[in-house]
Amino acid sequence: MLIPARMSEAEERRWVTVMLDKLAAQESKRVLGDSELTERAERLSDQYFGGRARPASVRWVTNQNTRWGSCTPAEGSIRLSHRLQGMPEYVVDYVLVHELAHLLVPGHGPRFWRLLEAYPRTERARGYLEGVVAAARLPYLPVARGE
Repeated sequence: MLIPARMSEAEERRWVTVMLDKLAAQESKRVLGDSELTERAERLSDQYFGGRARPASVRWVTNQNTRWGSCTPAEGSIRLSHRLQGMPEYVVDYVLVHELAHLLVPGHGPRFWRLLEAYPRTERARGYLEGVVAAARLPYLPVARGE
């Protein structure tokens, strides 16, 4: 966040708080509940797999810090990392499509990747997620005042 140099430290703290509150409010509106995730997964299955991938459950989880999603084909369950909440819709959709594809093909072989070709934003979403991972490795850089 860029802040004018003329602001006092108190004004800066107040402004940062206001902007963070606005951002949190926007993100909370975008977070889907588990039932909406299931409906979304069903629509994506219809659109990209002719309805063949039908999950028994789709839910957010907080215990996936190294994966964006996971699937247990035998149970038909899909779990998405809470870290996806607030990311662009096409990224969440990509992870859902990826996990739906696992209901049809368990591994990551050529047949699996051919299924994902149906989703037009696969490469863009993968690039976004790679950027998130790369940014998490960067050292913290404080906001420069006056820039």
